[in-house]
Amino acid sequence: MPKRRSDIGAVSWRKSSYSGGGGNACLEVADNISHTVPVRDSKAPARTPLSFTPHAWQQFVTGVRQGTLTA
Repeated sequence: MPKRRSDIGAVSWRKSSYSGGGGNACLEVADNISHTVPVRDSKAPARTPLSFTPHAWQQFVTGVRQGTLTA
């Protein structure tokens, strides 16, 4: 079951390794929640994060790593 919005606020966010080094284009992900992977823009942490299934997120990450998708 996906976490409710109130539960998302308590997760540990980490900056994506694919985020820009300048500190102004950062994607943050919380991958320690079962059944959902929330993703947010570090410039707007109060906005509701996007949520992906773990399978969909893994496919995206694999595509970026293989160069078949761009972030």
